[in-house]
Amino acid sequence: MSAVTHLPAASSAWLPTSPCVPDVCLRAQARRAGLLRRAARMAGAAAVLLAGLPIALALGRTARLGVVTMLWSRLLLRALGVRIVTHRGFSFIGGSARVRAVPGEDGPALLVANHVSWLDPLVITATAACRPLAKAEVGRWPIIRTLAGGGGALFIDRDRLSALPGVVADMTAALRRGESVAAFPEGTTWCGREMGRFRPAVFQAALDAGVPVRPVALRFLEGAGARRGTGADRNTGAGLFTGERAALSTRPSYVGDDTLLASVLRIVATRDLVAEVTVFPAVRPVGPVALGGPVQRRQARTALARIAEAQVRTGLVTGLVEPGEPGEQVVAA
Repeated sequence: MSAVTHLPAASSAWLPTSPCVPDVCLRAQARRAGLLRRAARMAGAAAVLLAGLPIALALGRTARLGVVTMLWSRLLLRALGVRIVTHRGFSFIGGSARVRAVPGEDGPALLVANHVSWLDPLVITATAACRPLAKAEVGRWPIIRTLAGGGGALFIDRDRLSALPGVVADMTAALRRGESVAAFPEGTTWCGREMGRFRPAVFQAALDAGVPVRPVALRFLEGAGARRGTGADRNTGAGLFTGERAALSTRPSYVGDDTLLASVLRIVATRDLVAEVTVFPAVRPVGPVALGGPVQRRQARTALARIAEAQVRTGLVTGLVEPGEPGEQVVAA
């Protein structure tokens, strides 16, 4: 995996920063969409956004909200020209006496994924009924605020350390009600060529609620192989690859001083863009920890964070091709 240029940046344990910036990380798209296609995508996305407003206001926190949000997220992604493919990852945990895999466990879980783009919550909710954890800035975007809130998003203010216990409590309450929650523990976005460390704080919600953690790896791909991917997953209805070739794309990344408008324009201008989702088996801490002391709980959430991060890194490296590199790799179905 090629390293991105690391730029000096102030960071802290609470507000991490990424070395990714648009000028360094973005690569030209493999195939550019024509003006008519781009205009149609923008118009389609606007129509889906506007159609979602009355739905978000009418449904509230109902039993059907998760299913409706899933369908709406898929429609918006398709309008933008983004196809979803899903894979089931393989889990092997060695050297950890604190965490065990629970492959057959269903039900509510804390979904944790790497963070590349503002598309990530849409991709996650399009593949699993869940409530995404979004940054508070999203709540200040017109229309998006109503849609995100109506879709069940939980908001976190990354600038306020004092707000963290309240956010974890909200996540715990949702998990205890049987709702899965999706979080991005890196705390910031990376371009997809690398990823940051998983911060342990949000894993406390899974411990308090007694639910497992399910790692999810997100990659964006483009190229001829992405265009020919077909099929459907029985559980999500998302598309599947059929062993075709595709290359890593950094076009959807939302990093540095990038703007939402610039990111949207890049996405609609890219043909054959695919969001690849690899879902790994859930993991749990070994033994009860919810009633343990502060040291035991800290060790448990740190172990969960490290195991989940390692699983996600595995999903990102497998079959990886850097933009602009000669040759392509097979993306397994």
